[in-house]
Amino acid sequence: MTVRRISLREYVPATRAGRTFAVTSLINAVGTGLYLAGSAVFFVRSVGLTTAEVGFGLALSGIVGFLTTVPVGALAERIGARHMLVVLQLWRAGWFVALTFVHGVVGFTLVSSCLAAAEAATQPMTQAVASAATEEGDRTHTMAIIRTVRNMGFSLGALLAAPLLASHSVWAYRGIVLGTAAAFVVSALLLTRLRAVAGAAVQRRAGPLAAIKGFRDWRYLLLAGLNGVLNLHTTILSVGIPLWALHATRVPTGLLPIVVLTNTVLSVVLQVPVSRTAEGPGGAARSLRLGGAALTACCLAMALAAGPASAWLAGAVLLGACVLLTFGEMWQAVGGWDLSYAFAPEDRKSTYLSVFSLGGTGQRIIGPALVTSVVIAAGPAGWIGLATVFAAAALLVTPVTRLLRPVAAVAADGAGASGAASRTPTETEGATP
Repeated sequence: MTVRRISLREYVPATRAGRTFAVTSLINAVGTGLYLAGSAVFFVRSVGLTTAEVGFGLALSGIVGFLTTVPVGALAERIGARHMLVVLQLWRAGWFVALTFVHGVVGFTLVSSCLAAAEAATQPMTQAVASAATEEGDRTHTMAIIRTVRNMGFSLGALLAAPLLASHSVWAYRGIVLGTAAAFVVSALLLTRLRAVAGAAVQRRAGPLAAIKGFRDWRYLLLAGLNGVLNLHTTILSVGIPLWALHATRVPTGLLPIVVLTNTVLSVVLQVPVSRTAEGPGGAARSLRLGGAALTACCLAMALAAGPASAWLAGAVLLGACVLLTFGEMWQAVGGWDLSYAFAPEDRKSTYLSVFSLGGTGQRIIGPALVTSVVIAAGPAGWIGLATVFAAAALLVTPVTRLLRPVAAVAADGAGASGAASRTPTETEGATP
């Protein structure tokens, strides 16, 4: 078997539009990483909130984000995904500026809800715009690069936040939030220079309410639900692993940062090579199944980590669980990207991708309570139960995608007919939005 060498050129998008979007994503991620690293301290020391008030405000804003994602996606079909993404970035920048002057739980909840409405819609709009800026054969590769640079940006943003947090100044804490706002403004300006590839399909110009009412594809909802279940890896990394390590294992506390760093490094280095799994017929479904299998193994390793009496042996098992989680995350990401796009009608991409993102948004609302109150509370049996859920999700990928294929074929035939009528001879055949 010939092993394909990895070249640094594989980490650079093939098109100018793809490179522009990658830079935009990097700047956006730096701002997000800056905020995530300093937000907890900012909430307590600048806004003046208690831990319970922070939890209440973020939970309520998460629900707002869930409810507004599809309407925003439907509106994007009228004004265009790129224009909507620019608006979302400027909206986020404005409310981050407002956040620096907020005091008390009411103002915090209001501003957080306005931010959540944009943040939840940003992910599907990002996918729609990135897809419109790349050719079909380069789409998965470009999305993998974008995810890589986003991970790099999150880490860089966290590093930039460190000296500001160390200053113990209210205005330094506010500087973190204002820096995030500035990153979103720059990101919006770069997005205005982005152009779609030739031959991009014309989006249906339906109103938001009509677009929402017109969505009746229960098969696509099933796929979104399966992807949402597999998206639990984000909560396992941020909540499950550290709490399980502290309360149920003998893992040294000092090992936890190494576990998180391992996830980040592997994601940066391997996301692009892993994206090759989705190449070829059935590749995206195969990636999603592999993601479910890796997450199943991760949960079983988490259960085993509670057994060893040796702290370092328990740490090694936990580190192995994190490696499995990271591969599950990467396979899930690339499989989800491809399937969500492949089964969305050409003229309704924004609405469908927004619906698909509800699985991940719902996981962020329900996931923390599920992992802490059910899985961890049940001990090793809880992790075995979660492993069963992941295994079932992986097994269901094949029948669900089979249900979607006939619907996608009919939609593709209809889009091809209408597209052929509207295309000019100079447009590129086979280009995708």
